[in-house]
Amino acid sequence: MSVTDAVHVPVVGMAGGGQLARMTQQAAIALGVPLRVLAGDPAESAAQVVSDVRLGDDRSLPDLLAFAKGCDVVTFDHEHVPGAHIQAVEAAGVPCRPGPDALLNAQDKGVMRERLSALGVPCPAFARVPADDPAGFLTAFAREHGSPFVLKAARGGYDGKGVWVTGDVELAARLQAEGVDLLVEEKVPFRRELAALVARSPYGQGAAYPVVETVQEDGICVEVIAPAPGLSEERAAQAQSLALDVAERLGVTGLLAVELFETADGVLVNELAMRPHNSGHWTIDGSRTSQFEQHLRAVLDLPLGSTEPTAPYTVMANVLGGDDPDVFPRYFHVMAHDPGVKIHLYGKESRPGRKIGHVNVSGSDLADLRERARHAADFLRWGPAMEGKR
Repeated sequence: MSVTDAVHVPVVGMAGGGQLARMTQQAAIALGVPLRVLAGDPAESAAQVVSDVRLGDDRSLPDLLAFAKGCDVVTFDHEHVPGAHIQAVEAAGVPCRPGPDALLNAQDKGVMRERLSALGVPCPAFARVPADDPAGFLTAFAREHGSPFVLKAARGGYDGKGVWVTGDVELAARLQAEGVDLLVEEKVPFRRELAALVARSPYGQGAAYPVVETVQEDGICVEVIAPAPGLSEERAAQAQSLALDVAERLGVTGLLAVELFETADGVLVNELAMRPHNSGHWTIDGSRTSQFEQHLRAVLDLPLGSTEPTAPYTVMANVLGGDDPDVFPRYFHVMAHDPGVKIHLYGKESRPGRKIGHVNVSGSDLADLRERARHAADFLRWGPAMEGKR
């Protein structure tokens, strides 16, 4: 008889079979918590490593209800499960964390902007783009807030997709004709991008990780520096306090990543994510408690873990797919060249520009760490042909 037969250990269900669920499984093993994953295909990242995989569509209510049966709590590795379906799961007696009301703010950028603005949270100037004369509306918006401006799909955008930095007032009509619900925002003159990652439990306990700097290229995060170099203690505390306040006032349970613009006057909220987040992958090797363990602790209403860093700096670099999909042979160079690099690949098919993994490097010399992380990520992507790729 197994331990789980003798005593009840709560089962966490995670809808979505991507790399976030895959890395959550590693934390679940250490905690001794069973993780069940709803995946669309047995080849998905998490389905390759999780023993309790249910195949189905997380946007199908029957599949979601069948999956949730027997779970003690359901959580998500993405924001795309319809809110009505989440309400139905909770009506069936299985709590969802985050709940549908909180998650809506990560699903719909218009709702998020309106809610945060009503709470007095600093945000860029924004407006929903009407279907009636969008060009005239954007002309007036640009006159007040400048051009170029930023058009965003209210739902479904990620990694630069669904975002258009443009001065073309006619673009909105073309996108709306394709069924895209649009938001327009001012283009913020920011110094850099930051992210504040926090956790909140149903009990109300909160925990904040060090604020990090995120580096974007072509709309994709390529590097995270933890903690953000040169960030004053006052501004770091301001960002952490803002993120914890947003988590509490929106009723978030689990992790909340608040992507921020740092400006001359302070910070503005760019995006929200209510799940483990790319900006927190450094915590696997650089924090006492990884974001994946913290998310499990939070959704199970366990005491939250220490967010103390294990080194003065940790640099995370994303590994993107290159021209040669055969990545594993390149391990030998990376591991021999720098034994201190920690490689995390996701078991995903390598395609050019797709996130297929990340590397972490920890230490005290930031310039050296950044060079080492970039070298490892670039070599895993390009191999010996990496010279001249950047």
